Amino acid sequence: MTWLSRCFEGVEDPRTGNAVRHDLLEVLTMALTAAICGAETCVDFALDREALFRSFLKLENGLPSHDTFSRLFRLIDPASFSTCFGRFLEALGERGEGVLAIDGKTLRRSFDRAAGGSPLHVVSAFACERRLVIGQAAVAEGGNEITAARELLSLLDLTGMLVTGDAIHCQNETARLIGERGGDWLFALKDNRPAIRRAVAAFFADPPQDLDEHIDTDADHGRIEVRTHRVCHDVEWIFSDRRYPHEPTMPGLATVAMVEASVTQGGRTTTSQRLYLSSATLSAPAFARAVRAHWRIENSLHWVLDTTFDEDRARNRKDHAPENLATLRKLALNVLQRARTDISIRRKRKRSGWSDEFARSILGQMR
Repeated sequence: MTWLSRCFEGVEDPRTGNAVRHDLLEVLTMALTAAICGAETCVDFALDREALFRSFLKLENGLPSHDTFSRLFRLIDPASFSTCFGRFLEALGERGEGVLAIDGKTLRRSFDRAAGGSPLHVVSAFACERRLVIGQAAVAEGGNEITAARELLSLLDLTGMLVTGDAIHCQNETARLIGERGGDWLFALKDNRPAIRRAVAAFFADPPQDLDEHIDTDADHGRIEVRTHRVCHDVEWIFSDRRYPHEPTMPGLATVAMVEASVTQGGRTTTSQRLYLSSATLSAPAFARAVRAHWRIENSLHWVLDTTFDEDRARNRKDHAPENLATLRKLALNVLQRARTDISIRRKRKRSGWSDEFARSILGQMR
């Protein structure tokens, strides 16, 4: 059994009758290969690269039509399809450790004006060190990013992971869920938690002299940024409710932290502060690494999906197609991240589109 069959194993086939003429695994494999190779449509790519597919697929009933691909991704259960992320990691033998960033993204062209449908908003879980997507959940009708993130986190084994998120996820229930799943959390602190934000801001306005501190500097294109990281592990003075003075503000709260960034460019210097809460007892250098790692979900996932996969212009909008194709693109990105780490994702997609041999090498490296 190849890694592809293990990856798609368990995905339920929604088709009935004559619609099952083409093997489910083969249709999904062709769609994934098309996404890896930068194809605009699955059916045109299959017609142009039939020799490639016949080298490792049976295709007993020929090549699927456009309607076959479209029908499958409109009907397939997104929850069933998203389990492919877990099986992909199992095929790699990957362990769940390090920083796991959670963040949402809207597929701007997925709205359906005629049916009154809103654009699809999905929350992704991104393993920052490995640069792999390990899960995805769509925001349900009437829901929000917070509830979608909790749905996603409840499905993951978070043992050994530090889950990072924007201030929107700085919620007691989310923190409690992460602890129950075996992980720690690190959340930005903003005005959605006004009382604790004021308390932490006042603390760092006049901090003790013995706080753990770490400074790093970036200089590029005439811009110099100096970041000072400070952490405090004494959190006894922060309480969630006057009626329960011995309860922490957030479940498991162990660290309050601050980043002060001073940016000099064009002879002008600006300074800003960002505040954080964490259940992990982080040193200042570890806190600095975690904060920097979190931004990889923007740089190595969202930006790549928009610029290389052109996700923001994807017009799929019927039934489950937007969510399932978002999953397919992230699976393709995972495969590309694992192959030929010496060249860019964009270059790997282009070379896979040009060369059957290179495409086989991308797929073969997972065997």
